[in-house]
Amino acid sequence: MRITMYHNPRCSKSREALQLLQDRGVSPQIVEYLKTPPDAAALRDILARLGLRPRDLMRTKESVYKELALAEVEEDDALIRAMVENPILIERPIVVSGDKAALGRPPEKVLDVV
Repeated sequence: MRITMYHNPRCSKSREALQLLQDRGVSPQIVEYLKTPPDAAALRDILARLGLRPRDLMRTKESVYKELALAEVEEDDALIRAMVENPILIERPIVVSGDKAALGRPPEKVLDVV
């Protein structure tokens, strides 16, 4: 089964989650989402697998969140568009395997899908 990890190598939680997977012999396909952000369709798919709404996947403490006044935005499509255009807003790491996904907060949660 193919396992994909949306990863930011500068994030300690993301590095920790990757190490947990590798320690168990899992070599996920790495997507450095800041360089190659998911498109809107991919984000919708990830959100569905996670069972989350768009705001639940957003890093609300990022300066761009405040600059774009996203706290006031209620439309899911607008929040998804903001994440596509500003991938720094996407919480990480995310691991996708089959029809399941896990947000690695805490990092050990990624083990739920492998």
